[in-house]
Amino acid sequence: MSNFSVAFRDSDIATILAVCGELDAHTAPELESAIKKCVDEGKIRLIVDGNELEYISSAGLGVFMAYIEEIRALDGDIKICALKPKVFGVFDLLGFPRIYHIVETEEEALSLFNQGIQPV
Repeated sequence: MSNFSVAFRDSDIATILAVCGELDAHTAPELESAIKKCVDEGKIRLIVDGNELEYISSAGLGVFMAYIEEIRALDGDIKICALKPKVFGVFDLLGFPRIYHIVETEEEALSLFNQGIQPV
């Protein structure tokens, strides 16, 4: 069975979701629940920290797509940071850099929110 976890951390600017492990069809519901919880609580400025994300499948990518329109309609956004090269390759292959800001560090993602940088 795949291992996966999401840890929440709030900053003055955004809520950081640190994802860890393998995000696949079995674990995608956990990320979906985490994002839904944030939206339900009015936390619509989200940063997904992928520093410890080892693998992502199409099911995991689908979770991002399921919420982006709703979050942006509420004037929020999801920014992604700190992806390992092989995980970034999956995002890149499917065109996610044209839809999301994907940056190297959490600080860069926070800065985009702080500067009021609009979604891609």
